Amino acid sequence: MWSAIVGQQRTLKHLLESFYMAGLGSFERVYVENEWYDGPRVGLADIHGVPHRFNSLFDEREDEYLSTFEVWPISREELELEIEQWCIFVEWNTRYESGEADTDSHPGHGGLSERWDEIESLVKKSRTNVPLNARRARAQLASANREHRYEVTGPNYLMCWEFQ
Repeated sequence: MWSAIVGQQRTLKHLLESFYMAGLGSFERVYVENEWYDGPRVGLADIHGVPHRFNSLFDEREDEYLSTFEVWPISREELELEIEQWCIFVEWNTRYESGEADTDSHPGHGGLSERWDEIESLVKKSRTNVPLNARRARAQLASANREHRYEVTGPNYLMCWEFQ
């Protein structure tokens, strides 16, 4: 009996791996949204359970964003720093949406949050230097059904990735 269950688990695991290798996945967590313009453009999300940075490609000729992203895995340390900075943003955004803060107080302006600025200097290179192992993928969005657009657990959407 046990060997039959193990065999089924191996078959299921192989099937799931082949779906992933074909580029088909499920909707997964988005940790951080660094930029939004008609959709998420830069941020961090799980792809097959592994935290990745995503960066939307821009078509200079058409002067618009494409639906294609460059994605690459990030380290646990980078993820932790990005989440810490995201939490600073979420706290500011909560105050902003309640009318207690204005856009001039956004920590991204620099000089307003010492920790934000410190994290910014630590992650800046990894945000802009696309590694050679980056892959291209298209994404679909689905609602995460959260109470607020931005929460410490991430923005109010999930992403599903299809590799090209």
